[in-house]
Amino acid sequence: MDFAKLMARVKAILITPKTEWPVIAAEPETVAGLYKNYILILAAIPAVFGFIKGSIIGFSLFGITARTPMVSGIIGMLVTYGLTLVIVYVLALIIDALAPNFDGEKNQIQALKTAAYTYTASWVAGIAVIVPWIGWLVVWAGAIYGIYLLYLGLPRTMRCPEDKSVLYTVVIVVIGFVLSIVLGIVVGAITAVGAATGAINLGNSSSSVTIDSDGALGKLAALGQQMEAQTKKMEAAQKSGDANAQADAAAAMVGSLLGGGDQVEALAPDALKPFMPERLGSFKRTSISVERNGVMGVQVSTGHASYQDADNNQINLEITDMGGAKGIMALAGFANVESERQTETGYEKTYKQDGRLVSERWDNNSRNGEFSIVLGDRFSVKVSGYGSGLDINMLKAALGSLDLAGLESLKNQGVKQG
Repeated sequence: MDFAKLMARVKAILITPKTEWPVIAAEPETVAGLYKNYILILAAIPAVFGFIKGSIIGFSLFGITARTPMVSGIIGMLVTYGLTLVIVYVLALIIDALAPNFDGEKNQIQALKTAAYTYTASWVAGIAVIVPWIGWLVVWAGAIYGIYLLYLGLPRTMRCPEDKSVLYTVVIVVIGFVLSIVLGIVVGAITAVGAATGAINLGNSSSSVTIDSDGALGKLAALGQQMEAQTKKMEAAQKSGDANAQADAAAAMVGSLLGGGDQVEALAPDALKPFMPERLGSFKRTSISVERNGVMGVQVSTGHASYQDADNNQINLEITDMGGAKGIMALAGFANVESERQTETGYEKTYKQDGRLVSERWDNNSRNGEFSIVLGDRFSVKVSGYGSGLDINMLKAALGSLDLAGLESLKNQGVKQG
């Protein structure tokens, strides 16, 4: 995979599609080549930035803000990514099967080209989801522009007559819409419960958001270079004809992509336990649980502990080792997303402090809130709580009493260079 060529192709198909589609149609390609050099990379964009929006920034509507818990967000991201890869192929099969009905020529490779490059606008627009309000307009604009790309592409790739391309396009768009609904239902079923139990803040609010994308683009460019090694391994596996080797190489590529160019083994449960002490100041630990899970070859470890004081004030501690998805946290940090929202009864804000991504929220009415920090672009540490005797400063003090430096020092543990 040549990252410069990838960016040049994206720019060309978006800016000059009329001249780019004939070039695309004439290129010799394979299914594996299209996936490893184009689809695997671009299809990750909406999944990754959807996770950043849902689990780090949060969704706000009518003064209500909710964040999807980290683990639910990671699972949702991986499922979104995996199903997107499948949907592109399914749509290509449908495009190919319907070609004769519109006087076109059946060709599975050309059909996959059509599906992949049609989705380009929608995938790239997925970056904008992190921008409040207007971001969704950009996403919709990307989807609509994708329809235009499909209309231009079908006569070149599937060789259907120009006068048949409109109806051909409409049929494919309807089918694609149905597939997107299926994707939304599956992912929503995974993340909805988690989002509902996440942080919620009520009241009229005002907010501001600042986003610096330069660092994120640089990070993406560096990631593109790191992925070249995984691409070579994929090619070697394909040449070997070994199905197991090909599956392992594909899993390694996904893991490397989400891991920021590296493959990462999340910390073992016993390694997380020392960072959840028996006491947080006057609060005594009442329960503790730690687990490590793997989805699509990406490992994540999570620890939960509950604490209570003599006045029944409650504090909950959650430590998440993003492990195989640490590259996503790094991208969120490089994007330098900062936001602040004021309400009648409290506030919430996300900002960078000493190079770390920090988020805090407090509601005076319900006397509940949370304070979280990301360490080493890998570990998320969140302290939340509620109680009549609780305030945000107590939550900050509780988090500050943890061995944050010790946890951050483990950021390279289990990392295998890509």
